[in-house]
Amino acid sequence: MKKIFVLVFLSTLFVTQAQSKKEVAYFASGCFWCVEAIFESVEGVEEAVSGYAGGHTSNPTYQKIGTGTTGHSETVAVYYNPKVVNFQTLVAVFFGSHDPTTINGQHPDYGSQYRSIAFYKTNNEKKIIKDVIKLLNEKYYKGKIATEVTKFTKFYEAEAYHQNYERIHPENPYIQNVSIPRLNRFKKKFPKILKKTGH
Repeated sequence: MKKIFVLVFLSTLFVTQAQSKKEVAYFASGCFWCVEAIFESVEGVEEAVSGYAGGHTSNPTYQKIGTGTTGHSETVAVYYNPKVVNFQTLVAVFFGSHDPTTINGQHPDYGSQYRSIAFYKTNNEKKIIKDVIKLLNEKYYKGKIATEVTKFTKFYEAEAYHQNYERIHPENPYIQNVSIPRLNRFKKKFPKILKKTGH
């Protein structure tokens, strides 16, 4: 419970200027079907788009990144209204919705394409991520956080059939056994930041 409290409280530890335009944040923490559904459940998030980032090859596809040779990780672009939810809270959502100590994967998916990455676009975003990692490593994870902190360069949107997959295919066995339970665990931890009408 203390860990959950710290993650929710993190957004009050930083001061940022009010912004009026829509912003985008990028996170990778396992299967993007799961990650997309989690972020879309958060108040202030307008849309989450599944895709690929963090690698060294151009125009990756689902089949190519599955080989683990492209360097890309399944990544979600989170479009959010900074007047409603700030970057700090999204970082708390990121760390609070997966195991950041797992190297190259989130159960039951393993491989470099499922590794944990927090992308930053500015030095301020980098500092926020680093400060959260430092705090969590000191208090809970004993220095074992494996999350990469990577400067954002380019995001490749995934194939159309991957978008909103959890919502469109509730009957899929993976969605029923992995995505929905993961989403429900997140919702139980962070009830105060969820959209009132679901996602």
